[in-house]
Amino acid sequence: MRIDLLCTNRTHPVVPSLRDWISARAGDHTLRLIHDKSDLQEGDILFLVSCSQLIARDDRARYRTTMVLHASDLPEGRGWSPHVWDILAGREELTLSLLTAEDGVDSGAIWAKRHFHVPRHALSPEINALLFEAELALMDRGIEMVAAGEYPQPQPDAEASYHPRRTPEDSRLDPSQPLAELFDRIRVADPDRYPAFFEMHGKTFELTLKKREI
Repeated sequence: MRIDLLCTNRTHPVVPSLRDWISARAGDHTLRLIHDKSDLQEGDILFLVSCSQLIARDDRARYRTTMVLHASDLPEGRGWSPHVWDILAGREELTLSLLTAEDGVDSGAIWAKRHFHVPRHALSPEINALLFEAELALMDRGIEMVAAGEYPQPQPDAEASYHPRRTPEDSRLDPSQPLAELFDRIRVADPDRYPAFFEMHGKTFELTLKKREI
């Protein structure tokens, strides 16, 4: 198969995992990792992985199918950064969905889902590693389903819920709160792109966590 992976952020932490995935499957498929929709060509599958660009219907039509990875149990949790919102809500068992890309936000038919566990002590890099592992496994499943002539199942729109887009301001901490109440907000904050921060004594401080292994 001819398979393209579009990840619009070249420095996104998933990129090394995508490159490894491509290298491991290069003997079975023709694969490309691209970072801008202007590089789209045509093929069997287009995977959108952490893609911030709008991929129009005409672009999607160049491929037999265009699939999106979304870290929620769709139709619950449409929108942005769903796994982060779920962790902040206290969930440890998360769901990743593989769906068809459509014009409506996260509204496409579901190809497959995968469940994964995020321990309460997992920090941002560990959370990412668990998420990326599930994403790559679902991509393999998507390829298998297309090869077998299988089809996705429509979502029930009546059950949909939506998350707002996260911003750097969501990483702001209130230093008057106990650490136990702040812990989840600290551990889900990306230490490189959106570090947790707080203001005190007229200054702004960034806060990162490092797990101490004994």
